[in-house]
Amino acid sequence: MAPGAMTRRWTTSLAEAKPVSFWLDDPKKPDPEPALVGDERCDLLVVGGGYSGLWTALIAKERDPGRDVVLVEGREIGWAASGRNGGFCAASLTHGLPNGLARWPDEIGQLEELGARNLDEIEAAVARYGIDCDFERTGEIDVATQPHQLAELHEVYEEMAGLGLAGSAEMLDADALRAQVDSPTFLGGLWDRDGVAMLHPAKLAWGLKRACADLGVRIYEHTPALDLASPGAGMAIRTPYGRVYARQVALGTNVFPSLVKRVRPYTVPVYDYALMTEPLTPDQLAAIGWRGRQGLGDAANQFHYFRLSADNRILWGGYDAIYPYGGKVRAEYDHRPETYAKLAGHFFTCFPQLEGVRFTHAWGGAIDTCSRFSAFFGTAYGERVAYAAGYTGLGVGATRFGAEVMLDLLAGERTERTRLEMVRSKPLPFPPEPFAWTGVALTKWSLARADENGGRRNVWLRAMDKMGLGFDS
Repeated sequence: MAPGAMTRRWTTSLAEAKPVSFWLDDPKKPDPEPALVGDERCDLLVVGGGYSGLWTALIAKERDPGRDVVLVEGREIGWAASGRNGGFCAASLTHGLPNGLARWPDEIGQLEELGARNLDEIEAAVARYGIDCDFERTGEIDVATQPHQLAELHEVYEEMAGLGLAGSAEMLDADALRAQVDSPTFLGGLWDRDGVAMLHPAKLAWGLKRACADLGVRIYEHTPALDLASPGAGMAIRTPYGRVYARQVALGTNVFPSLVKRVRPYTVPVYDYALMTEPLTPDQLAAIGWRGRQGLGDAANQFHYFRLSADNRILWGGYDAIYPYGGKVRAEYDHRPETYAKLAGHFFTCFPQLEGVRFTHAWGGAIDTCSRFSAFFGTAYGERVAYAAGYTGLGVGATRFGAEVMLDLLAGERTERTRLEMVRSKPLPFPPEPFAWTGVALTKWSLARADENGGRRNVWLRAMDKMGLGFDS
């Protein structure tokens, strides 16, 4: 078949795809809370209604039920990254063991233990508050589709085993992997059986909203925080129709420009895109297996992530990571038809046995990316303001840990979390334009070349490695 005909066949599958996140396209979506009108006063103000802010508000009330907590959200709870991600809730706090080991080798054991405990606590909270978010502790398989990727996965496994961190991880050869999920492109994989859960991301956000409200958190939606000031001993946030005066503030704004301006150079928005299929028929599901319902991600630099929803749709996302010149977050970047077409082609290459399946949803959104690929933390205004940002696409689980860190910092407590070098250090900031855009573009081109050349990293990538930027995923 000619390339043009092949492309048309793949793009036909997108003809009826709605340009909205599947997770947010739910008739049971809760109504938003009214906007703040007038002034409010509280002990703790949380800015941002995604996972970061919601966990912070919830844990603050759990620690001290008498604490007066207000949460403001500029749009609606969970509308941004928390309602658009793939629903992979990982134990890793460091964007995977290799990244953590490269940056904090002396702390990696403690970081892995804290991450595992954090995931257990998320599972416990989901049960405790009755959050119906399709939580499944299925694990995740890193899949090799090229021989060099398989060799790299073996190296990772051997390193894990040597450090006593292999846990429930298991190497799978091609036959063992294809017995789990069948694709002609799969050469083997590394299965983390316990360290990742699958969930419905928007339902998690909505469930956390309900749990916060039940504990007495006052939530205002459609209430953007416009600026931050320090009038006397407390803090004040200006909103369109009033102000909130608070003793302390926790910022969970992530990809959006921080109200602490000196933090802004540490993150850039990178746009990620995903497709969702129609529900698979029993015959279609049997053709690919996937009885264990694990999350999957291929081991390329430009990688895909994919998983089953509760009603047996396949979410297929990743590969293109688009940085807009100037680093602006804009609605016009949320959709990219050329990326949707590319993803559709990759999907049918991976699963040719699903020929004829249609996509019902196609969407994108911005990821708060920092140069070390895992969150960073800090305080401002005499430790009356705390922030956490830079989760780089692995925030479904790690934001709960970040909430604990922010609350520790605001309390002035020296805890096992605040003593970490990971918490006490910062990533390298991004340079101003045009250097940021040029650097990201050159890095993306180099990563694609490495994927095509057996994983060999060129001079640019090796220089980034030496600088500690670690562009390897």
